[in-house]
Amino acid sequence: MNAELSKRIKEIAVALVSQKSIVETYDEVTMSDKVYELMSEMDYYKEHPDKLYFVPVKDDPWNRKIVVAVMTGEKKPSDKTVVFIGHTDTVGISDYGNLAEYATRPDELIDKLKEVSLTQEVKDDMASGKYMFGRGIFDMKSGDANIIGIMEYISKDIKNFEGNIVFAAVCDEEGNSQGMLTFVPELIRLKEKFGFDYQAMLDPDYIAPAYPGDPNVYQYIGTVGKLMPTFYIVGKETHVGESFSGLDPNQIAAEITRRVNLNPEFSDVVEGEVTLPPITLKQRDLKPEYSVQIASKAILFFNYATHSSTPADVMNKMVETGQECFENVVAALNERYEKFCHMSGRDYKALPWKARTMSFDSLVSEVRKEIGDGLDDMIKAYAKDIMKDSRYDARDKTMKVVEYVHSLWSDKNPVLIVYLTPPYYPHIYVEGTSPKEKVLIDAVNYAVTTTKSDYKLMQKKFLPCISDLSYAAAPKEPQAIEALKQNMPGFGVIYDLPIEEMQELDLPVADIGAYGKDAHQFTERVETVYSYEVLPEILYKTMMHILQQ
Repeated sequence: MNAELSKRIKEIAVALVSQKSIVETYDEVTMSDKVYELMSEMDYYKEHPDKLYFVPVKDDPWNRKIVVAVMTGEKKPSDKTVVFIGHTDTVGISDYGNLAEYATRPDELIDKLKEVSLTQEVKDDMASGKYMFGRGIFDMKSGDANIIGIMEYISKDIKNFEGNIVFAAVCDEEGNSQGMLTFVPELIRLKEKFGFDYQAMLDPDYIAPAYPGDPNVYQYIGTVGKLMPTFYIVGKETHVGESFSGLDPNQIAAEITRRVNLNPEFSDVVEGEVTLPPITLKQRDLKPEYSVQIASKAILFFNYATHSSTPADVMNKMVETGQECFENVVAALNERYEKFCHMSGRDYKALPWKARTMSFDSLVSEVRKEIGDGLDDMIKAYAKDIMKDSRYDARDKTMKVVEYVHSLWSDKNPVLIVYLTPPYYPHIYVEGTSPKEKVLIDAVNYAVTTTKSDYKLMQKKFLPCISDLSYAAAPKEPQAIEALKQNMPGFGVIYDLPIEEMQELDLPVADIGAYGKDAHQFTERVETVYSYEVLPEILYKTMMHILQQ
C-alpha cells in the first residue's frame, strides 16, 4: 500500500482508543457516534449520506446501536460484495489499577507502564519501539482502523472501484454479540434492496501468538464454535447425620468434572487442528442457605469448543457421559457404604439409587405425558415472566426454566438433566468445496504470498477464539437446529438467534487481524509495523481478489 495510508490507519486507531467503550455501558453508544463521525468525514458519505447509518439494537437497556457503511463501486455495475465486521466495544479497565485513567491514552500510557512491575517480555517489546499499549488498541480498534482506513482510501478513487463493501461496526462482541445479531437481518435487507451477492465475511479481529515464542503471524480461514452443555443434577437431600440416606448432587458434579474437564477425548479434530477440550465455567449446588441438610440440586456447565460437532452431537455425547458418571457415583457410593457397614458392624444392603440421565427435551416429553399439550404454552409463559426478573442473567434464567419444568414432574427421584445454556456460536469450516470457499482461500493465499514482509505468515482453518464471525452461517441440517431449539430452555424468549437469516447468508469467513499480545490484560499491546503497514495490504488484496473473480 503506502506510508500515508499506514499513518492514517494509526491515527484512526488512536482516535478510536481515545473513546472508552466498555461493554454493557453507555460508552458503547458514544463509541458508535465516534465511528459515524469519522466515516462521515469521507467525501463519499457526504455525497451518499444514506449509505452511512445506525441500526439500533432491539430492546437494549443501553440503547446501543451499530454503524453500517455501504460503499458501491462506480467503475461498472457489480453485485459482488465483501462484508467487513469489526467490534468497537472493549473489556473493562479495572485491571489497570491506578493507571486506569491512561488506559485510553496510548502516548502517555507507555511511559506510565514503566513505573510498574512488568515481565521481561513486556519490557523487551516496549524497548523495541514497535508496540503501542492501551485498552482496545489490540482487541480490536486497530482492526477497525484498518477497515475504515481502507474504505477511505478506496473512496478517493471510487470511480475506478468495482464491487461493493458492507461494513458494520458492532457493539457487544465482548458480551452477548447483540450488535452482530442486529447486523445479520440488516445484511438480508440490504441484499434484497440492492441485489448484493455476498462473497465472504472478513474480520480483522486480533491475532496473537499461539504459544510462548511462537514466530508465526496467523490468518484464520474459518472460526471455532461454542456450546455450553449443562448438567442440572437432582439428588436426594438428607441430614448430615444420616449421610448415606441421601444422594449428594455435588458428588455427581465432581465426577462429571473429573471425566470431562480438559479431556481431549471431547476435542474436535479437523485437518489436524484440534479444539481445546471442554472446561468448566460454573459448578455449584443450588442450596440458598447454610444448614446441616445436604444440597438436593446442583448445576454444572462447560465451555465446549467445536470444529465439527453439532448441537445434536454434543447433546448425545454429554447424555452418554452423564449416565456413565452417574453410574460411577452409584457404584462408588455402594462400595463405600459396604465398607462403612463392615466397619460399623451393620448389615449391608445396596443403596436405592438408580442412575438415569435425560435431555431437557426428554424431560419435557415426560412432563407432557402428565400435563398435556398445554405444557409448551406454560413454559413460554414462565420464560416471559422470568425475563422480567433483573436478578438473573440469561444463563440463570435458562436454568430457572429447567427447574420449573422439573417441578411439574411427579417423579422426584434423582435424575441428571442435560441441556444447552446460551449463547451458541456455530463453527464455520471453510473446507474449499464450494465456489465461494475456494475463492476466499485463494484470495488469502494470493494476498499473503504477494505481500513482502519480514513476518512468517501462516494460514490456519479455525480462529481459536469465539467471535462474531460465527453468525455468518448456521448448520443447515434440520436435526442440528432442532436439537438446539429443543434443548436450550426458553429458546426464542430468553435467547434467540436469527437462524434462518444466518442459513441464508451461509458465508465463508476469515479473520485477518492486527498482531499483538495480551488481549484483556493491562499490558495489551499491538505490534505497529505488521498491524499498520503489512495488514492493510493483505486485507486490501484479499478483498480485491474476491471482488475480481
